Amino acid sequence: MSDMNEEVRSLVVASKVKEVIKDKGLQTAGEAIEALNKKVLALVEEAVSRAQANKRATVKAQDF
Repeated sequence: MSDMNEEVRSLVVASKVKEVIKDKGLQTAGEAIEALNKKVLALVEEAVSRAQANKRATVKAQDF
């Protein structure tokens, strides 16, 4: 598993996130995408931990 202090690889498509926000009439701050990406990474890592705790090699929807 990766350390949360490491530089996080992109797991979200910034242009798509910005498009959704823009469609709501708002602007996206520069750090917003990075913050969202970190949250997504944390969710994925939690799901991986649950799958491993249940001795599965597959992450399922229920792990999220």
